[in-house]
Formats: sequence, C-alpha cells, structure tokens
Amino acid sequence: MKGALSRTHVFHITLLLLLCIHTTWFSPLSGAKFSFYFTTKVDVLPPDISPSIGSQPLLPLLAPSPLKPFINYTLPKLSGLCPLNFSDAEHILSTTAADCFNSFAKYLANVLCCPQYNAMLGTLIGQSGKFSGQLALNMTHASHCLSDIQKILVSQGANEDLKNTCSVHPANLTEASCPVVAVYEFEGIVDTSRLLTACRDIDPLHECCDQVCQNAINYAAKKIALNDMSNIDGDKNLPEQVARINDCKHIVLHWLASKLEPAAANGLFRGLSNCNINKVCPLVFPDITNVVEKCGNVTKNRTACCKTVKSYVSYMQNQSFITNIQALKCAASLGKKLQKASVSNNIYKLCHISLKDFSLQDAEIDGTSGIGFICDLNDNIAAPWPSASHVVASSCNTTTKLPSLPAATSAQNGLCVKNLVLPYLFITTLLLLSMIL
Repeated sequence: MKGALSRTHVFHITLLLLLCIHTTWFSPLSGAKFSFYFTTKVDVLPPDISPSIGSQPLLPLLAPSPLKPFINYTLPKLSGLCPLNFSDAEHILSTTAADCFNSFAKYLANVLCCPQYNAMLGTLIGQSGKFSGQLALNMTHASHCLSDIQKILVSQGANEDLKNTCSVHPANLTEASCPVVAVYEFEGIVDTSRLLTACRDIDPLHECCDQVCQNAINYAAKKIALNDMSNIDGDKNLPEQVARINDCKHIVLHWLASKLEPAAANGLFRGLSNCNINKVCPLVFPDITNVVEKCGNVTKNRTACCKTVKSYVSYMQNQSFITNIQALKCAASLGKKLQKASVSNNIYKLCHISLKDFSLQDAEIDGTSGIGFICDLNDNIAAPWPSASHVVASSCNTTTKLPSLPAATSAQNGLCVKNLVLPYLFITTLLLLSMIL
C-alpha cells in the first residue's frame, strides 16, 4: 500500500455509507437487501477479493443522521421576506439536506430526495398557518421562501438545483385554484375531527392499501373545492374540477401539518408520498426501434437481440434508483411496448434480465475526489414477461408474491438480519469517524 486515504476521503466514504443505509432503512427500498461497495481513484491497493465470491449484503441498521452532527455550517444570508419559521424545523431541514445530498440528489430524487423535499415544504407552510391563519403563501412570499430554503439546504451540503430536480415552483406553495385558504373558512366547511382522526397517526404499512387517511383527504378536498355538500357527488371528472380538487388536497395537507408537531407532520407527508411512489414506473423509455429490429425474430440471432436488450435496459438503469415494485411495473410496461411492436418471445428470460437491471447499481459521486459507489440490489428476481393473465404487481395484492427478502443465490452468501442487535452500526460508525477526528 503506497498511501492512506485522506481524512476527507474517509469522511466521504462514511457519509456515503450512512446515506445508503438511511435510504435502505427509511425509504420504500427497505424491503430489499443491498450490498454496497466503494471505489476510489487514490493510490491504495484494494483487498484481494476473488470475482467468483459474491459480496456480503450490507446489514441495514439504524444510524444517526449523517450530516447534522459532523458538518459545521453557517446560516446563509436570507431575504428576510419569507414568513416561514425555519428555526422550528431545523431537524427537518437537515434531514432534507442529507436526503438530497449534492451528488446523490439526481439518483435518489424519485425514492428519497423529492419526497422529503416536498414533505419539508408542506410541513413549513402548515406550521406557519398556526400563526398566519393562512394555509398557503402568496406568490411573492413563495418566491422568497423557495430561494431562502435553497440557500439553507445548500449550506448544509444539498444539491444546488433542487427546485428543478423535484419540479417545484413558487406556484406550488400557493393555493393555486383552490377557493379556500383561510384556516377559519377551512374549519367551517370540513369535518376536521374526522380528518384529524384518520390522519393523525397513519400506519405506513397499511395506509397505502386501506387508504383511510387518503380517503379522508380526498373527501375534505372535494368539500372545499366545491364548497357545497350537494355537489360533492356531481361531475368531478371535468379537467377544471380535477385540477381544483388536486390543488385543494395540498390545502388539506397543510391544515393537517398545522395541527401536528413538525416531525409528525413530516412523517405524515412521507408516509403518504410512499404510497404514490410505487404506483407507476418512474423511468423514461427511449425509442424501442432497435430492440424490435434485433428481437423480432430472436431464433436467428439471439446474441444480437440480447446485446441490444441489455444495452437498452442499461440506459434506463442509469436514470435513477427505483424500488422493487417500481421495477416490476417498469418491466411490465417495457414488455407490453415490445409485445405491441410484435416482439412475442420472452426476451427477459432469454437474455436473463432481472429486476435489478432496471435500477441504478453504480454511480460516480464526486469527480474531484474520485469516489464512486455501487449499490447492489441482491434480489436477482427475474423480470416477469407480461402475459394475457399477467397482473402488474402490487403490494396490496395478496395473490402477488413479492420476494422482498429472497434467499441468496449460490454466488451470494446471504445474511439473516432479523435478530441483529441495532447498536452494532453505531459502534461501526464511531470507529469510522475516529479515523477522521
């Protein structure tokens, strides 16, 4: 070994480790096993590991927030024109900065960063409503607040372009087309006791299927959108009515946030956002012409077909980390596209395409330090080829078996973690940090 890792490199590695663990434990990815590898370009000899030996899955243990205790930062100069109270939500802001850490943001936007970013905004606006009596900001305040929030997050290590990464604009912080924004008016229309009972303490595992809180939010949104009980069951499918109801859902959420403590409000937003994350495939499908040309008759040239398919899926894979259920939906969507284009053979089976092929596995984090990472989804679940009887997987479908914790393959020495003692990671973290301090 010609040299040792600098303290900066060690800190980066520790930070990446904790962030990956944070993602695994607290996000919709928590049902899957992961292995994490770190690569550096410094002149250090790596351990002698045979390529034939599978990696050990990382133990998904609890850890403290990776940024807050170890990064010193100074509060940037703010506009002074934003009415939101940032001091009461310091922990939520630091959590958002960690979840949207600079180079991670674009990879974790779908499953972690943007859900937390939106939860933070909703929590801040709701908490502000306790004192302002308003459940949304005007456009001027919204612009200043977004700018101030971005400055605070960047000062704590977050990505500098979160507004675009998460498609958030000042108008998202206003009431938009919802006709009700004042707290007193909202509480005069909505059965607030019923709403709060349904949403005060949601069960993240059951809410996505039972939709107790979501149904209460939808009902309240329709009430204030139409502002007339007799019209609540009228034609709500007109575009302007749908848009108004959706805008009013944000007002309902802001009211709920005003009645909860910041941490509880943030947890509510995150729990509800998790239900939406797995509904659709978040990946963008490029043109499938080349795949169709090479795989329309795979019996003649299987090699060319599989090479094209793997190249296509690899392109999709580099877009983002996704969950297992999202990967199932992506595989089904792509399969249906190919079938419509006359690709009838099961090319997933033919070319050994698995769910992990649809989610990002390897990323270069920091070009200047040369640190990269690999997050290996150790499922190796075969991607299902759609059939006439194929039902897209859902965590609420009791007939669909989702192997969220599959047995390790012969090349993967799996670990059982259900009886693991949680303090182990904390000790490991301290040992790693001792190398820095």
